[in-house]
Amino acid sequence: MNLAIDVGNTRVKIAVFEKDKLVELFVFPKTKILSAIKEILRKHEISIGIMSNVASISDSKFKKLKNLVQIHVISSFTEVPFKNLYKTPKTLGVDRIALVAGAVSQFSGHNVLVIDAGTCITFDFVNSEGEYIGGAISPGLKMRFNSLNYFTANLPLLEIDELTDFIGKNTNKSINSGVINGVIQEIDGVIKQYKKKFLDLTVVLTGGDTNFLAKQLKSSIFANQNLLLHGLNRILIHNTDK
Repeated sequence: MNLAIDVGNTRVKIAVFEKDKLVELFVFPKTKILSAIKEILRKHEISIGIMSNVASISDSKFKKLKNLVQIHVISSFTEVPFKNLYKTPKTLGVDRIALVAGAVSQFSGHNVLVIDAGTCITFDFVNSEGEYIGGAISPGLKMRFNSLNYFTANLPLLEIDELTDFIGKNTNKSINSGVINGVIQEIDGVIKQYKKKFLDLTVVLTGGDTNFLAKQLKSSIFANQNLLLHGLNRILIHNTDK
């Protein structure tokens, strides 16, 4: 079995895979990464693992982790199951690399636009020939709320909330409309741009804000919060099946 580990800012997502099949998913605080992985290893026979965002955990923890299981750390130098046509491949984030690998493995032969709605909103496009072209990076929902509060003297810091009317009738509702409606229109607009240029487009939404945004978007999409983990596993298989 394989272990796919995605280390975020505050939490860790781990998936256990039997070949391409996700067997079990774990989510826990980053501070508990060692104890959680020990428990997973007691429960499952893991042969090898792969990790993204290793820089966000301490060197000492990573050394202890390598003593538990053989870990492949994804980087811009990792061999991937797609052709990377990005002009600056060394600057391409490992999360985006894994998402594209997930798209290629799950939607082979299709033009795929992956939208990752997290801290940032990233758009990544891979064509039907398995060639990664590029995409876009935009501020995520929380980043937009935070920036309105941080860069102004009087605007409050709000949490993500359902949008009931795009016309805000007070300051809080105006902020909510500006952020939520702005993101929805942005994503729908970007999808329309890609659909005009590429036929047979498959759109996949992933990331922490997937559930919140999926029900509000007009475009037809696949929602898959675990696409990055599938991508990590596909990269691991690609590098071990040689």
